[in-house]
Amino acid sequence: MAPPVEISGAAAEAAAAVEEGAVVEEAEAAVEEAAAAAAAAEEVAATAADKGGGGDVAVRGDRPISTVLIVIAMQTEALPLVNKFRLTEDTGQSLFPKGVPWVRYHGKYKDLYINLVWPGKDSVLGVDSVGTVSASLVTYASVQAFKPDLIINAGTAGGFKAKGACVGDVYIASDVAFHDRRIPIPVFDLYGIGARPTFSTPNLLKELNLKLGKLSTGDSLDMSPQDEAAIQANDATIKDMEGAAVAYVANLLSVPAIFIKAVTDIVDGEKPTAEEFLQNLIAVTAALDHAVTKVIDFVSGKFLSDL
Repeated sequence: MAPPVEISGAAAEAAAAVEEGAVVEEAEAAVEEAAAAAAAAEEVAATAADKGGGGDVAVRGDRPISTVLIVIAMQTEALPLVNKFRLTEDTGQSLFPKGVPWVRYHGKYKDLYINLVWPGKDSVLGVDSVGTVSASLVTYASVQAFKPDLIINAGTAGGFKAKGACVGDVYIASDVAFHDRRIPIPVFDLYGIGARPTFSTPNLLKELNLKLGKLSTGDSLDMSPQDEAAIQANDATIKDMEGAAVAYVANLLSVPAIFIKAVTDIVDGEKPTAEEFLQNLIAVTAALDHAVTKVIDFVSGKFLSDL
């Protein structure tokens, strides 16, 4: 066996330096690679946003929209669309939890598979299950069950004449927020308001010539002085009882959502809100039906980035 080779101190130091240099070079290369990957990811995200991604939800890939979820609060608002799109009600085993009153209609229309859901009737009082709680629950369960590419929350709303709204106007919501979740603690106050932009649809707006306005949501049909101050702070043109709740769930589950609202009553007008709402509900529902049909026709065969 050959005797071990002795390495001088200078040689050992040189070898260590070479080894250390190689490690540093490898580390620097890894850092550069990570930076390049991050830059590429940012570029992809920016490109997706430029192609129509808006609000809190990015465009999901480059593929046609195939499944749409329509969330509606009232049966009166839902049935014209059920008839228009020739949807079938679930009568057998439901994908929803046992015992809930939620109703699903579904079917194929052009290139789209449509699931229309409404929260059903209250089991005790027999009225439509309106409001944020039912809307958020049925939206969450429907997204989990049907995996939609797009959510459409359609319904009636109150409008403000001070912002230019008239009975029968149909709006696409540009932003949503709550006006009755008051938490006067720093940061919690912003959480309570829950303001967020909606999914951007510039081509749809231009093609269909719909109005654009901010939507404020609360669980009361009337408007208290505190609600009014919050709605004004939200710069809202329309108010409803479901939109911001649907938007919260859509954002949570990363599904793009658009909001189509037809004005039944003028909140800052002379007539009592409940009276005007009931008086105009049927006629305005026809305007809503027409607008939603135009939106579905526009969406059919398109990519999210085309909206």
